[in-house]
Amino acid sequence: MRALALLLLLPLLAACGAEDASPTVRLQVEAAPAITRPVDVEDDGPADLSEGVEAKIASIREILDRNSLTRLSRLADSEPAFVSNFAGESNRVHWDLLRRTGFDPLAQLGLLLDGPYGVREVGDETWYIWPDLAALQPEDLVPERLSFADRARLLDLVGEEGIERIRGGQGYPGVRTAIAEDGRWLYFIHESEDMATTEGQD
Repeated sequence: MRALALLLLLPLLAACGAEDASPTVRLQVEAAPAITRPVDVEDDGPADLSEGVEAKIASIREILDRNSLTRLSRLADSEPAFVSNFAGESNRVHWDLLRRTGFDPLAQLGLLLDGPYGVREVGDETWYIWPDLAALQPEDLVPERLSFADRARLLDLVGEEGIERIRGGQGYPGVRTAIAEDGRWLYFIHESEDMATTEGQD
């Protein structure tokens, strides 16, 4: 009798359970607005080299291929305002002295031109500068403002001493060169003017 009662109650319990089941609710959520999505910023890099700059680089590379410091000095001497040092020495004398210390101007210049360059607006002129880090303003050259890769590259280029000078507010203290948009070779130097002044006072 008890078993029969249970059998009669089962359909009723099942029906009640079906009625108490929570209905399935589906919500439609609009897509997030575009402003919250990452913005892809394309880095086009520095401006392309001007024809004047490309022509000057071709002239320099021809001299480098000949490994001729004499020809490099003649090219530098022909530039109206070229700077190789802040001690007032002629380009040839200065580079000869550097060679005696183990610094090969020809090899160093070749390495610079093989690497990345930056662009800086100076007055109404555009200057192309090697390496690219040398084109940065001193406040932008502080290691903490650089990417990890550029920070490591800066340390490799100028060393700890150079990093300290940058932290002191100086510009890029390493080997660098620049060519104006019209093809004038502006400088190829390995020191800063304040450093040369200090050395001259010793």
